[in-house]
Amino acid sequence: MSAALISFEPATGAQLWQGKTGDVATEVARARAIWPKWASQPIAYRIEALRRFVNVVRANEDALADLIARETGKPLWDARGEVASVIGKVDISVAAYSERTGQKRLDAAMGARQSLRHKPHGVMAVLGPYNFPAHLPNGHIVPALLAGNAVVFKPSEKTPAVGEMLVRLYHEAGVPTDAVRLLLGGVEEGKALAAHPDVNGILFTGSAQAGIAINRQFAAQPGKILALEMGGNNPIVVWNTPEIGAAAAIVIQSAFMTSGQRCTAASRLIVRDSLADTLLTEVKKIADRLIVDHPHATPAPYMGPVIDNETADGLTESFLYLMSNGGRPIKHMVRPVKGRPFLTPAIIDVTAMQERPDVELFGPLLQVVRVPDFESAIAEANNSRYGLSASLIGGSPEQYSQFWSNIRAGIVNWNRPTNGASSSAPFGGVGISGNHRPSAYYAADYCAYPVVSAEIEQPRASIGVGLKDIDTSAMGD
Repeated sequence: MSAALISFEPATGAQLWQGKTGDVATEVARARAIWPKWASQPIAYRIEALRRFVNVVRANEDALADLIARETGKPLWDARGEVASVIGKVDISVAAYSERTGQKRLDAAMGARQSLRHKPHGVMAVLGPYNFPAHLPNGHIVPALLAGNAVVFKPSEKTPAVGEMLVRLYHEAGVPTDAVRLLLGGVEEGKALAAHPDVNGILFTGSAQAGIAINRQFAAQPGKILALEMGGNNPIVVWNTPEIGAAAAIVIQSAFMTSGQRCTAASRLIVRDSLADTLLTEVKKIADRLIVDHPHATPAPYMGPVIDNETADGLTESFLYLMSNGGRPIKHMVRPVKGRPFLTPAIIDVTAMQERPDVELFGPLLQVVRVPDFESAIAEANNSRYGLSASLIGGSPEQYSQFWSNIRAGIVNWNRPTNGASSSAPFGGVGISGNHRPSAYYAADYCAYPVVSAEIEQPRASIGVGLKDIDTSAMGD
């Protein structure tokens, strides 16, 4: 019997949605059955279906944004930005498919031709996160469908309502119902989906712990494509700059947008010690002014709650751990609403800590490290197993060149926040942030595989070496 799955609004605790966990075998079988037909359709057919999806999302833009805001707790303006990304994904994916997986014809010997084309893998499992429950899985689903794959999508058990609506909008647009299947459930359903023998690829966005477990699970199965995006412990380095106010605003944007629940959020502020006090005074002034409230509040909040009380408890415990092990609080983390997962932005100076935990603290918690010179700043920025995003604020062009050349990250910015990456560029990291399968514009790369063909209309062949001479004496007159 299917278990009940319930979603609650983080901001209010009210029940938002209820459904039942799905059956992995059934959903994969339905996707597998339709895949040959979907894959054999002309690319123009699949493009047209996805363009209809865009129109359906536009017609439901307000409802989808409202649902995202309620289920995640993010401010409505932030949720609207997510819906805009869902809409924009199709055109970006069409361009990426043409550029990165298009057809090529080359001349070859003996009048033949060499053809390069791409084939879909088959059935792709998409495992989605809760922080961008529509945009991030959609960033896998659209290019996968475009390439001719069928998809089984399991949304996060914390945001099933958005996942259900996203799949319904695909179906309303005329994408075949079996080409995009919805699998509701928790961790066990996710594991079973990834392990199913008829799944040809796993496209995952989530924690490093879960991503590493998936990678280990399939170490002996090289035939399955894995695209893993596993978050970060991202540094933002502030160096010599007269624009202290702008630098402080960029730090705030990097650390606290979406309540710090972005995989590209800045977790570590690394600052020149002679600049630190001036900068931190400005950062704290802005942080003190940030409105933390429910998604639909007036005036609009900068931050909503984190996803649930368990997450809020973990972040509070992390702040206390840092404080108990040498961290010096600059701005304390506070739970302003009893019983709800609202958190105020927290800042703590961890320069004096002997060992700084190298973990992804997925929330509004910024650690500060003071350093004496630029080489120390780069070394501290690289002092992590992660490698998703990094930014340098201030510094000279020569220092940015040095930063860019030496930093280990898949996204490296100058005088821009660590977050807010463009969907028209590749998105991914190194270390335990990913497995060298960047998504966004480069998602086309892992949704199809290249096939090279030598082709000629009539067979032509001769063997000119290594043959015995013909024995003419044995031939008759």
